[in-house]
Amino acid sequence: MKKYVVKRRKSGLPQQLTRYREELNDQQFKVVTSKPGAALVIAGAGTGKTRTITYRVAYLLEQGVSPDRILLATFTNRAAREMLGRVETLTGSQNVHRVWGGTFHRIANLVLRRHGTSIGFDSNYSILDSEDSRDFINVCIDESAIDTRSKRFPKANVIQNIISYAHNTDHPIEKVIVGKYPYFEMLTKQIERVAFNYAERKRERNVMDYDDLLLHWKALLLEKPEIKELYAEQFQHILVDEYQDTNRLQAEIIDLLAVTYRNVMVVGDDAQSIFGWRGAEFTNIYQFGERYPEATGYKLEKNYRSTPEILGLANSSIAGNKKQFAKVLEAIRPSSGILPALVPCSDVDQQSAFVASRILELRDEGTSLEDMAVIYRSHYHSVELQLELTRRNIPYRVQSGVRFFEQAHIKDVISHLKIIVNPRDELAWTRILKMIPGIGNVTAGKVFESVAAVTLGDGEIGGRGDGGLFAELPPGDSSSTKLSERRVTASSHHPVPDALRNFKARVAKPWDRFVSLVEALVSDENRDKPAKQIELILESGYQDHLNATYENADARLEDLQGLAMYASKYETTEDFLSELALISTERFQEPQGVAGEDVVMGGEEDEYLTLTSVHQAKGLEWNAVFLIWTAEGKFPSPRSLRELDSEEEERRLWYVALTRAKDELYLTYPLLMIDYQRQAVLQKPSRFITECPPALFEIWNLEEEIREWDDPVDVEEDKKEYLN
Repeated sequence: MKKYVVKRRKSGLPQQLTRYREELNDQQFKVVTSKPGAALVIAGAGTGKTRTITYRVAYLLEQGVSPDRILLATFTNRAAREMLGRVETLTGSQNVHRVWGGTFHRIANLVLRRHGTSIGFDSNYSILDSEDSRDFINVCIDESAIDTRSKRFPKANVIQNIISYAHNTDHPIEKVIVGKYPYFEMLTKQIERVAFNYAERKRERNVMDYDDLLLHWKALLLEKPEIKELYAEQFQHILVDEYQDTNRLQAEIIDLLAVTYRNVMVVGDDAQSIFGWRGAEFTNIYQFGERYPEATGYKLEKNYRSTPEILGLANSSIAGNKKQFAKVLEAIRPSSGILPALVPCSDVDQQSAFVASRILELRDEGTSLEDMAVIYRSHYHSVELQLELTRRNIPYRVQSGVRFFEQAHIKDVISHLKIIVNPRDELAWTRILKMIPGIGNVTAGKVFESVAAVTLGDGEIGGRGDGGLFAELPPGDSSSTKLSERRVTASSHHPVPDALRNFKARVAKPWDRFVSLVEALVSDENRDKPAKQIELILESGYQDHLNATYENADARLEDLQGLAMYASKYETTEDFLSELALISTERFQEPQGVAGEDVVMGGEEDEYLTLTSVHQAKGLEWNAVFLIWTAEGKFPSPRSLRELDSEEEERRLWYVALTRAKDELYLTYPLLMIDYQRQAVLQKPSRFITECPPALFEIWNLEEEIREWDDPVDVEEDKKEYLN
């Protein structure tokens, strides 16, 4: 008998597993090397979720699983590419590209290209982008013979979002309208007709939109059992990243594909489920155990990102949610001795000044602007800060890509104010007029000519007693009269409203409402009250315009109400507009107007401070984070609290914001706020602050040192010195 000695390492583990043991912590190792079967992995913030999924795929390949029998569903194709690239490095395999990795939509497209003919689509179908989809819907609105003038009918992009939300949540359109768009309830039948015609038109022309990829993938699996069995047999292992953000349609597709092997590993964090507003089904992660009762549960709780002090606050905050998988993040990093700072500020201006000052101090101490971020619940919370940063030449980027004053709805309202201060602003007039039904470029041009005929051509026209809409022309006056010869009165009679009244518009009712608005804006009661003027603009029909034009109308209305509160600080409309000009002219590149459509991302600097909403910040991290406007009524958002279970989603948002910080965390709020009626309102700290033990914070008491601003001539030189 021949003797053969099997050589093994002292650890008793194969070589690959020895390496895994060295490179993973105990919690990660258990997930990566788990036996086949259903698994629910609750991965807390900063606990190495991506690393764990990557090693799991590598482990499966090294266990002999063929790469084309693995499905890896991620929320971005980039994430899948990075994970699989790392898998290739770990395993040395040249076949990793055969793994079915990518977003749900990418994988759906791969399947439908092969089998789309089974449900009536040729394999060469086209995929509509958002603009093409809106064009299709506009055609369907016309074909449906809907009178869009007698009642304001939703724009194509709103119809698009109604249809999309219905598909992704598996709800009928009627239910979506009642729940999310109640102001269109009387138009439900017409919207349903447009949706039906839209679906038929796409099928006739062999095209799909983005949501159709998932919709038809599910239909293919349900209607063609032989195809479902083919893929259920092929995908021996299914992994899903960010499972807490899947919608109902995606969860149902996974269940259909997993019917044979039931080897489904879903990874996510219920405490970071913050996208319910766009169709994510919060219950998917909680019901996973009901659909897979044999599933094994795992938790990743060792956090590599934040200090123990920051995690202490985060753990305490999320503990307030009743519906959750209980977990406690454990810091791997040693204590820094620095508690999260709670910074009450006297008012919003001091809040902005503190944030800007502290950012400059941190940069002087060696923290790059790239390693700092300011996070807020709603975009309008950044208004004052953007102006403060601009004054101090601190370069910044907005994570969403659009600065506050560059958003369409903000520019719409500002354009109304511009024509009051300067009635010769043709761009502002054109922008406003084209929002009125029945008015296009030609008619807008004629209206402006009528206005120009009654305004003067010399000098600068403004709204502070030097002319503009507040100037009454003396009898026999002409357009060549000098400004100095004009007589300004407190009369309610103004030439521009008269010019508008004399113009005969095709659609009388909307036109009359617009003229009435202009008269109200220039009245003695409202002139030089920009906050009141913004309120009038909203009441005169612009809020209806928001509802019909944008799917996130509520958020945009909140922005405009915030703009009105900000405007209440100014004595005149002209002062308000002049201050806003800072945002457009004191760039870090050539001056650009606020009215421009291009998104401004910054100039030549090599580092920028990040400004971001909490939703945009998810998945990112910074050394120092400033969470501003942490006041009750601001965070949580009162708009969001109108919905069932919304306080818990707001608390999850809060948790996401806190866990973006690695080293330092600052929570600020103003003690006093001025509303748009110029009334002082006392602010309380957010409930998410007061429900945590005070010992988790270090309270900063601010004192002010008033300094003169640098002479404008020296600003560029100061900027160079600062950036160097």
